[in-house]
Amino acid sequence: MLSSLDSFQAMAYPEIIQGGMGAGVSNWRLANAVARLGQLGVVSGTALDTILIRRLQDGDTGGHMRRAMAAFPYQGVVKPILDKWFIEGGLPPEETYRLKPLPTVDMLREDEELLIVANFVEVYLAKEGHDGMVGINLLEKIQLPTMPSLFGAMLAGVDVVVMGGGIPLGIPGALDKMAQLQPIEMKLNVVTTDRSLEHTRSFHPGTHVSAIEEPLKRPRFFAVIASDVLAKTLVKKASGKVDGFVIEHYNAGGHNAPPRRGDAYTERDICSVEKVAELGLPFWLAGGCASPEALNAAKARGARGVQVGTAFACCEESGILDSIKSEIIMKHRAGTLEVVTDFKASPTGYPFKRVEVEANSGRDACRACDLGYLRHVYAKEDGTLGYRCPAGPRKSYLSKGGTPEEAEGKQCLCNGLLATIGMGQTRRGTKVQPLVTWGEDMSFLQPILGDSKSQYTASEVIEYLQS
Repeated sequence: MLSSLDSFQAMAYPEIIQGGMGAGVSNWRLANAVARLGQLGVVSGTALDTILIRRLQDGDTGGHMRRAMAAFPYQGVVKPILDKWFIEGGLPPEETYRLKPLPTVDMLREDEELLIVANFVEVYLAKEGHDGMVGINLLEKIQLPTMPSLFGAMLAGVDVVVMGGGIPLGIPGALDKMAQLQPIEMKLNVVTTDRSLEHTRSFHPGTHVSAIEEPLKRPRFFAVIASDVLAKTLVKKASGKVDGFVIEHYNAGGHNAPPRRGDAYTERDICSVEKVAELGLPFWLAGGCASPEALNAAKARGARGVQVGTAFACCEESGILDSIKSEIIMKHRAGTLEVVTDFKASPTGYPFKRVEVEANSGRDACRACDLGYLRHVYAKEDGTLGYRCPAGPRKSYLSKGGTPEEAEGKQCLCNGLLATIGMGQTRRGTKVQPLVTWGEDMSFLQPILGDSKSQYTASEVIEYLQS
């Protein structure tokens, strides 16, 4: 019998990659539904430790978290997590979620193990009950949780790692080492005036698990790119094998690569598909590709298929609150849906696409940095490392060397995105407002829904794309 990775190598590449939309939008239910239909289902790896403990604090409806945790191969790690975070019957609606420590360079063992288990759980559930392929999507800009997250996903047999939001040169080699339980040293992006110093983050998978009889499966690595220059750089300089590319147009949802000049995209910001094809690796096109015509056009240009995000974000299985999905569909039909490319909102400094909904109108954005995934690591004058977020409290950010210009217009993505999937924190009796990221292309909606329907499934998206 072929292993999961062997079967991936033996089978034809999937035509459709379901985009990995965080936090919790591309959840295990969505990835499972897509993978069952022979396409690549992808879970988002963003903030999965927080998502797991909030699901547990909500009472673990359906018992899915505990079922997956019971399958984790090292149960000594699982019991402390359940004892600490699971609440029978769930928190009352007005109660505040308990928080885990913020990510740091020198993460405590128990915090790494929470990340390992959380990523295992999401991938395990996404792979449950079928032989399809499942990937995990991570953002290169979020570095501190990356290694434990990938290791947890690999323990669950993840087939593909998809990563964008930066230049992930070190990830392919890290996957090679993790498969052998070898220690890893990853370069850390640090804001510093001394460019001669190199800072690193260490992770040793062997400290969390006992010896294994044979190596873990090394998942394939697909880099999300917006330029052929980056593709060439990754092929030449990555620490290990790059197995493919997702070529993303700037009209795709979520974070986009910054424009080459100014605050507007031009033809210069469109990747040369032909130059990427010359590298001889499989690739998929993304951004405005949710139609059978776009799928056929992509294949005609040498692509294996397309990556689709927004069409899946609006389907029944995605993690977005049903009320937000319904409102977006209604606004699109009324011609009032406006997708904004916000060049200031994201603490990453990357452009970020979002839409306004009723749930986030008329209130100030959250500026409480109590999750910390997008904090910047910076070097202090004494050489030690500190943490600051331009979307956090201004006074704290400025006291740590940040500037007013960097903080202008910033919004807390961590809290806002969790609110979008129904896990918003309650402060002083008020829920944090959602921050809804979206793509520009909604042309798929009418062919899928027609004039009478108001909701659809992931299988209907795939049926439409392949029609």
